[in-house]
Amino acid sequence: MFLVTRSLASLIKMSGLSPAMVRLEQRAAEADQIIDYLKQQVKLLKEKTIVQATVREEKKLMVENANLKRDIEQLKRQLLEKEKMRGVMDVAMPTAGDSSVFCASEPTPPQPSPPETAASAKATSKPPPKDSEGKKKKVEKKEKGEKKPAAPQEEATVDVSRLDMRVGRIITAEKHPDADSLFVEQVDVGEAGPRTVVSGLVKHIPIDQMQNRMAVLLCNLKPAKMRGVLSQAMVMCASSPDKVEILDPPSGAMPGDRVTFQGFPGEPDKELNPKKKVWETVQPDLRTDGQCVATYKGARFEIAGKGVCKAQTMSNSGIK
Repeated sequence: MFLVTRSLASLIKMSGLSPAMVRLEQRAAEADQIIDYLKQQVKLLKEKTIVQATVREEKKLMVENANLKRDIEQLKRQLLEKEKMRGVMDVAMPTAGDSSVFCASEPTPPQPSPPETAASAKATSKPPPKDSEGKKKKVEKKEKGEKKPAAPQEEATVDVSRLDMRVGRIITAEKHPDADSLFVEQVDVGEAGPRTVVSGLVKHIPIDQMQNRMAVLLCNLKPAKMRGVLSQAMVMCASSPDKVEILDPPSGAMPGDRVTFQGFPGEPDKELNPKKKVWETVQPDLRTDGQCVATYKGARFEIAGKGVCKAQTMSNSGIK
């Protein structure tokens, strides 16, 4: 700067510039240096932003990888079940296979009379389709007969035992990219990977209180998209028009622990059928009692050997 100033001063003396022009030239030189500095700072900020974005992408990829692993396991189980079903059908077919082999082998001996062999070949080729069609019809009838046991499920008692409620740990929570009132959470419910859960709790629970906390989750609702994000469970809360509190499991509860109800020993459905409206039937009887303990028709939400699930302050309130 000193050298620049001196050089400018000498130039001014030589050129006869006024002191005002000197100051303008000095400020121009200083402005150039400030611009260079700001460019360097902008470059550093861009690099920092790229690093932060990379870290966020890595976290998202980890979550997506866990979800893909879970989906692959489910597809494997479905494939095995279908293979077993096909195996049962194959067991019923060997007799047809054997008869077709015998029919194909019988025409070979009478080779001296070609016309007869051709006729016999036609005669032998026609019966198998009838047998196969008949057996296909039998298989279809069997499959239809296997679908009939679904009727008892319609008559099954609708109570809280049909709900798969488990303890879960909310690992992370962030605001939904397309909905200001929704959180998108990653929740460990004792499975191979976390579940994605969308909850309308932004107006009721601060985001810092959503991180790394225990909760009770309903895990067998049919997954549904909420503003483009697939939600795979529901966080259970004590609720009123003015206030919402997430239910707390007892101390010592672990992700995956089952919530049980004394007097309701049934097993939960694998997935609730929305048409049967099991959740809609059970939900009105879910309430906190006078001690803020979560109940169903007076039966407490219990974790075997560990205690009961409670709201923090909300007594005699609905649960949903």
